[in-house]
Amino acid sequence: MLLVIVSGLAVGALYAATALVYNVMFSTSKVLSVTTGHLCMLGGVFGAWLVSDLGVPSVLGLAGAALVGAAFGFLTEIVAIRRVLSRPVEHLWLLTTLAMATMVQQAVGLWWGTEPRPFPRLIPQDFSAGVMDQKYWLPIVTVIVMVLGLEFFYRRTMYGKVFVAMSEDVFAAQARGIATSRVRSLSYVIAGALGAVAGFAAGQLTFAFFAVGHGLTLYGFIALAAGGLGSNVGALVGGLALGLFSTFATYFFGGEYQQTIAVGLLIVVLLLKPEGIFGQRQVRAV
Repeated sequence: MLLVIVSGLAVGALYAATALVYNVMFSTSKVLSVTTGHLCMLGGVFGAWLVSDLGVPSVLGLAGAALVGAAFGFLTEIVAIRRVLSRPVEHLWLLTTLAMATMVQQAVGLWWGTEPRPFPRLIPQDFSAGVMDQKYWLPIVTVIVMVLGLEFFYRRTMYGKVFVAMSEDVFAAQARGIATSRVRSLSYVIAGALGAVAGFAAGQLTFAFFAVGHGLTLYGFIALAAGGLGSNVGALVGGLALGLFSTFATYFFGGEYQQTIAVGLLIVVLLLKPEGIFGQRQVRAV
């Protein structure tokens, strides 16, 4: 049972990290990009390619994966977000980001292959380590560092305060002379790097698989909606709770009930608290 709990926390940490990536992009664009889970996929695939196939050290593999994720995040903002936000049609970004996600998934599938490949061991460790195995604690440590790092960034740095200002009112930020398009691009670069790092850290759980992106996009969104859009603490709590619920559902009832439990958790939370557990109720003046 302890192994089930630890594995649930590890999977939940990956969901929470995906929800954090959602938050970073949403803070400056008000867009929930469908490419979010694919950032994690790129981190896992390119990390495995660099470490296993090219034989580079794990640290350099992590840096390379983060660079690939940052580049794809920047490309997403340029191609799928920037032109769409300048048009009056609402929610067109859903189609453009879905197109980007589909194209990158198919491209990676053609290059990498369509079969899951094992992710390399990043730290020398025996496979009999049990609950102390690195595949469990690496994602958990990574998401905790991400939450603390983002909180420091938002509260203690100038660019972080600019992100917060844009999340409150982008037009007021523009009036104060903030180059909102550059800040938005920077947020997508940061989100891309964070997503790739999360995928790299959890690669031993998910394997290096080209099709893992859509699932992470869905589960990351459920964790975000349950925890509260815009709240990093909510993303962490929502992701860990979702991971535990999904793992226990698989353990007691079988894997076919995993998605049912996940969607059911989202429905229950939204019925009881539509803004999410840690979300803030938005009051609009009429």
